Amino acid sequence: MPTPVSLPRLTWGSVAAERRALLVHGLGSTGALMWRYGTALADAGWRADAVDLRGHGAAPRALDYTLAAYGADVAAARPADGGAWDLVVAHSLGGAAAVLASAADPEWTRRLVLVDPAIALQADDRASIGAGLAAAFADPSPEAVRRAHPHWHEHDIELKAQASQVSSRWAVEQTTVQNPSWDVTDAALRVDVPVDVIAADAGSIFRGLPVEAAVAANARFSRAVVIRGAGHSPHRDQPEATIAALLELLG
Repeated sequence: MPTPVSLPRLTWGSVAAERRALLVHGLGSTGALMWRYGTALADAGWRADAVDLRGHGAAPRALDYTLAAYGADVAAARPADGGAWDLVVAHSLGGAAAVLASAADPEWTRRLVLVDPAIALQADDRASIGAGLAAAFADPSPEAVRRAHPHWHEHDIELKAQASQVSSRWAVEQTTVQNPSWDVTDAALRVDVPVDVIAADAGSIFRGLPVEAAVAANARFSRAVVIRGAGHSPHRDQPEATIAALLELLG
């Protein structure tokens, strides 16, 4: 297991909240972009901590950007008392890291909600993600984000532009270079906590692909909700429907 780095956090909710959640963002983003989940969970009585992954935002820079390294970092991230998270909500790359962490330690979290998780990437997925990230770094301005995603909330436009400005382009590029076989399916099959998936309707890297059928062999992957009209980031494309789906899954 790679040596972990300590990940900086943003927090929503009361320090006295009994239920604790960890929020893990995707490639090229930051913890701040998980604000929709943070505010919704805080309003529902949770305390939610969002981390910046290595090489992203304010997190330490490193040389190792393998999925195993990302997994080691989030596995080392614990609530203040060192116990288990009640919930981990993880998007895209964060989903892969959370799967690795949970497979390695069933006591890390009691439950996973994976948002269009990058469990296994096809060649065309990698090309599409790479092109999108290259464009984001080429013009990391709010105007460029707004042109590409005019329907996004102003917070998401501002924070997505900021993510490209404060994250390491080299780290993001190395994440694809250092993971030529991007596949944590074996780990997903070993996860032994309840797992729900919030999937995208268009441009999903999970729904309708071989990985969806593969992880179905693990009965812990119990439910999948498809957010209609949403792309790879449903919490930005269709935030109300996505948050409603999350709260319904949590009961």
